[in-house]
Amino acid sequence: MKILVVGSGGREHALAWKLKKSPRAPKIFCAPGNAGLAKIATCVSIPAEDIAGLLNFARSSRIDLTVVGPEAPLTQGIVDAFMAAGLDIFGPLASGAAIEGSKVLAKEIMAKYNIPTASYAVFNEPVKAQKYILSSSAPWVVKADGLAAGKGVIVCHTEEQALQAVQTILVDKAFGEAGEQIVIEEYLTGEEASILAFTDGEEVIPMLAAQDHKPAYDNDTGPNTGGMGAYAPAPVCTPEIFQEVKEKILLPTVQALAGEGRPYRGVLYAGLMITARGPMVLEYNVRFGDPEAQPLLMLLKTDLLDIIEAVLTKRLAQINIRWFDGAAITVVLASGGYPGAYQKGKIITGLEQAPEGIEVFHAGTAFKNSHLVTAGGRVLGVTAAAENIALAISKVYAGIKPIHFEGMHYRRDIGRRAILPKT
Repeated sequence: MKILVVGSGGREHALAWKLKKSPRAPKIFCAPGNAGLAKIATCVSIPAEDIAGLLNFARSSRIDLTVVGPEAPLTQGIVDAFMAAGLDIFGPLASGAAIEGSKVLAKEIMAKYNIPTASYAVFNEPVKAQKYILSSSAPWVVKADGLAAGKGVIVCHTEEQALQAVQTILVDKAFGEAGEQIVIEEYLTGEEASILAFTDGEEVIPMLAAQDHKPAYDNDTGPNTGGMGAYAPAPVCTPEIFQEVKEKILLPTVQALAGEGRPYRGVLYAGLMITARGPMVLEYNVRFGDPEAQPLLMLLKTDLLDIIEAVLTKRLAQINIRWFDGAAITVVLASGGYPGAYQKGKIITGLEQAPEGIEVFHAGTAFKNSHLVTAGGRVLGVTAAAENIALAISKVYAGIKPIHFEGMHYRRDIGRRAILPKT
C-alpha cells in the first residue's frame, strides 16, 4: 500500500511515523517533507499547496491514500480535487474546511446553532472597529478572519493594545488577505484545552484531551506562535467536561456543518476555554494540531490506518479506538527570534545522543553540505511518553539536553500546569 502525506512539519513527521507502524507496512511518500521525514519516507519536492502537482503525482505513482497535514491545501480544495479524480484522501472538503479558513464563518455557525463560544463583533473598517473598542470594556481578543499560521490572534488587555491590533491587522495588513476582516471577541477566562475528534460525518469519536502552549516564552509570555509544545491527556478536561464537549460542541458542529450543506469528515479540532460557564469554543481547526498531533499519536494504540479507512467508508461507529495508558509530551525547539525573523542554516547536533524512548519529530530541518541544519522557525519536536505527566516531563527535558543549534530556544514549563496543585 502506498500512502502520501502532504506537508513538511512536525505533525506530518508524526503522521508518517504512526502510519509506518501499521501492520500493513505501507510505503510512505511525503510532499514536500523534511530531513527527518526523509529517513522514513520518500520525499517529493511538491509544495503542500500545489494541488495539481500533488494530484498528478498521486495518479502517476498509484497512491492508494493521501493524508493531508496542513490547513491551507484543505481550505483550497485538495480533497475536492482528489475525490473528483476518484482517489482516496483523508480530510474535509473545502466547504467544511472553511470553518478554519474563516473565523467569521465559524462564529456565525456557532451563533446560529447555539454552540457555546465568546460573544463577538465583526469589522472590516478600522474606524468602526476602533469605535467599538472605545465603547466597550477591556480585555478583548482581536482575530484576523483568515489563515495566519496560528499567529493572527492578539490578546489585548488595554484599550491601547486593542486599537493597535486593529491598526496592525486592518490598516498595516500584517496578515495580508487573512486580515480583510477581523473578529473582536469577549475575553474568556479559564484554562485552555484542545479536543480533537475523528468523524465520518455522522459518528464523532474524540481523542484524548490535549493542551497546547502558544506563547513563545515561559509562563505564557511573549507573542503567539504556531505552538511551543503540548501534552496529553489534559487533566483540566474531566470526564464530565469531556462528555459535555462531545455532546454540546463536537457532535453539534458536525451536524451544523451538514445542515449548512458542508458535509464534514476527517479530524475536527475544537480549541477550547474551560470556563466557569463550561467549555467554550475559541477556534476550530480542520486537521491534526501541530504540536498536539505528536503526543496524541504517541499515545494512540489503534492502527491509525484502520481509523482513517473507517472514516472514509463511514464505518467509524464500528471501530474501537484505544489509547496507551500514561501521558505524552512534546517540547518544540525553535530558532532564535521565532516567531519573528530568524536565520536558517544553523547546524543541528546531538540528535544521535537522545535517550531511548524519545522521538524527535522534525518540523523545520534540511540537509546542507551533509549537515543537518535548521530550515524553519519551529525546528524539532522532542516527544516522550511515560506512566504519568510528571515522568513524561522529566523524560522529555532529559531528551533535549544533548541537542543543540545556534540560537535554539524552548519553553521549560511545558506540561507544568498539569502537575500544579489546584487552588
